Amino acid sequence: MKTIDYIPTSKIERATKLVSTGAKVGVNYLKYYGNKIVNTETEAKERLNKNNASDIYNGLKQLKGSALKVAQMLSMEKSILPQAYVEKFSLAQFSVPPLSPPLVIRTFKKYFGKTPNNIFDTFNATSVNAASIGQVHEAAKNGKKFAVKIQYPGVAESISSDLAMVKPIAMSMFNIKGKDSDKYFKEVEDKLIEETNYILELKRSQEIADACSVLPNLEFPKYYEEYSSERIITMDYMEGEHLSEFTAHNTDQKLANTLGQALWDFYMFQIHHLQKVHADPHPGNFLVSKKQTLIALDFGCIKTIPQYFYTPYFELAKKRNLENKDIFRKKLFQLEILKNEDPPEVLKFFTQMFHEMLSLFTKPFHCSEFDFSDPAFFAQIAELGERYSKNTELKKMNGNRGSKHFIYINRTFFGLYNLMFDLKAKNIKINNYQNFI
Repeated sequence: MKTIDYIPTSKIERATKLVSTGAKVGVNYLKYYGNKIVNTETEAKERLNKNNASDIYNGLKQLKGSALKVAQMLSMEKSILPQAYVEKFSLAQFSVPPLSPPLVIRTFKKYFGKTPNNIFDTFNATSVNAASIGQVHEAAKNGKKFAVKIQYPGVAESISSDLAMVKPIAMSMFNIKGKDSDKYFKEVEDKLIEETNYILELKRSQEIADACSVLPNLEFPKYYEEYSSERIITMDYMEGEHLSEFTAHNTDQKLANTLGQALWDFYMFQIHHLQKVHADPHPGNFLVSKKQTLIALDFGCIKTIPQYFYTPYFELAKKRNLENKDIFRKKLFQLEILKNEDPPEVLKFFTQMFHEMLSLFTKPFHCSEFDFSDPAFFAQIAELGERYSKNTELKKMNGNRGSKHFIYINRTFFGLYNLMFDLKAKNIKINNYQNFI
């Protein structure tokens, strides 16, 4: 893979790159209008989506940082984005062009004050994994193998300006309007700033790994404070296969169920016992070891769940509350989905919409065991998402509904559901995590 010798770090440089990407998108639309003359609307639209997804991703991968992170987040919204965007943006999870070896050495020295060879016995300046915020290198000292994650230069300093540039696109995509939209972008900005603080990540990684060590079939790397800094984090090098690679060839249903149970217990234990959660559940953050255990990596994105949100959110997962109109409506107000200033027709529309959505999304919690390999369940989710994305009545309304905490909690569940489906995990005991509290 081609390496990168330079990352634009100034606001002007990054804005210029995005503008040039926007120009390419404009050209694609001109081609689209021409294609509609000689091809069907569906064929022309598919070609437009493919070209736009490629050009946007190619522009963002040169910038790295929060702009690319947003693409990674969007790749998990499989029911919202066209397939071409999902496929291309998902590359941001674990397959982006890495920094060149000379830039790696300079970056390491800038952040740590020493070159890698002053600290480790050996250090491979060619990365083994590159993502949106940092890339990972192999190192060794005293016969022990380490994974060293180095943050891309300028990422932390450009978060606010990057988000300001992608804000109009995100607002249009998710039908966000109104003066209170800033609270959602502030939530994303705060989380991205936390993700660039590797001292905080190291602390959280150790805390969650220690707390979740009671769960079976799960492994975590050990983290090393003496070889870490605000922009560099060092951990055990964990041998394994990326979850997406494993699911592509696995035919062992028993193993799929075991790994699926471990993954489900990991998330339920965090959410219900710790009330904080690894809010970045994409395949690049999980490995399957040769011992057939699940390895959890990268605790940069941790979402703390406040009690005032946790209680009504999970009360709505109970079937009896979904069936009680008064309780259901009360919880929607508590979660800021319904607003006191809403006119009756808006209250009715969103009450019906969220009742339909939650009745479907919370199905796993209505039974003691659930089959996450069931394609019908995920087809229903996709159909529901597509139907509301095209709903003309919804487009006329203010789409920013719900507490800011929905952003990362919903993202967590969408990602978790997708991973469970990819694993084709069956007979998952929903409340199994309670055995380890």
